[in-house]
Order: sequence, then structure tokens, then C-alpha cells
Amino acid sequence: MTATDLARRVGEAMWAHDTASKDTMGMELVACEPGRAVLRMAVTERHLNGHRICHGGFIFTLADSTFAFACNSHNKVTVAAGCSIEFLRPGQLGDVLTCEGVEQTLSGRHGIYDMKVSNQRGEVVAMFRGKSASIAGTVVPEETA
Repeated sequence: MTATDLARRVGEAMWAHDTASKDTMGMELVACEPGRAVLRMAVTERHLNGHRICHGGFIFTLADSTFAFACNSHNKVTVAAGCSIEFLRPGQLGDVLTCEGVEQTLSGRHGIYDMKVSNQRGEVVAMFRGKSASIAGTVVPEETA
């Protein structure tokens, strides 16, 4: 099995159990590749704050979920060790936010990943950087990998 096939299987396995991202948030998994993932979310009424713009916590969650898929794509159970986010422009009702997460470096148990959240016009809404830490286990069983 190629690394690309493995990453796709990892993404499918994680997505099957990710109630928060798909059911609560209404996200869509677009791609899960080695060291990279893409998720998408349409901004609906449920995502708006008191200013009638997308709540920053929802934008953060889109980036954090993308981070999870990107850093687990190598089939090693990996969790967040830390992260930061910069909000650059508001998400508006009706926007379709797409987050692309890309591995910047992977060394031993730790990795650094950058997430870029953009709207349908290609405008960058937020930038998120996450540090990952691998722990014991695999996402999909080794014998099926």
C-alpha cells in the first residue's frame, strides 16, 4: 500500500468517528494525504456570534480538525501539543471556508503543521500553527495498512 493510500484510509477511519467535525460543525473532509489534509465548512446561522460573523471558535475548530487529519495521516496516533491562531478577516454568513493543513517538519515524535483557512474568494481568514506529538498506537491496524 502506498503512503497516499494509507493516508486516505486513515482519513476515512477517523472521519467515520468524528462526530464533532461532521455532525456538530457541518464540516466535509475533502482530502487526507501524507502530511496534508483539507476540510471545508459552510458558514451557517449556527456558526454566527453576536456580531453576525463566524465565531472564532468555529474557525479555530475547522483548523484544529484539519490539523488532526494532517498529523495523523502517517498512521501514528498523534495529538496536539500546542497551537496558535491568527484571525485575519471575518467569516460571513454564506461563506465556504476551506482549511488546508500542511506538514512543515516531522522529527521523531514531534511535528509542526500550518493551517490556512480561506473563503471561497481565496481570501485568507485565519492562519493556525500546530505542534503535534505522536503517542502509542496506529489509527488503522498495521495488518490492513
